[in-house]
Amino acid sequence: MRYLTDEELRIATRFLFLSMAIVVIQQDIQHIQKGAFKIKEPYLLLLEKMNANALAERRQLRSKMENKKLSVMLINKNDSFSSYLFLCKGKEEKRNYFNPAIRKKVEGIVQEVMLKALALDPDLNQAEDQAYASVNA
Repeated sequence: MRYLTDEELRIATRFLFLSMAIVVIQQDIQHIQKGAFKIKEPYLLLLEKMNANALAERRQLRSKMENKKLSVMLINKNDSFSSYLFLCKGKEEKRNYFNPAIRKKVEGIVQEVMLKALALDPDLNQAEDQAYASVNA
């Protein structure tokens, strides 16, 4: 039975999957820092901008969740499914997610955050334009 409204569910699931995407982005930053990349800076700059934007969005979502007395917690995870408990104003709703579907959702959020970081940061676009100009010169 559904106890959460569509808006509450939208906020809570976005918070949940965005949190997972932040973990992926932070792990990618660590891999690039430790990796054998010849030129790390452009990748790190993009990932750090993505991380900052995602953290800012999650902060806003957390504030909305606190206002609505909404929380999410993992209750069970196995090879195929993860179960989460959504709590809102004293009501509980359990939702099961297929792990490959979670992966797809997180991947989509990472792509969305990447596109926003590229679109919003003129420094990233300027660096790209300079690199393109020097290659074609």
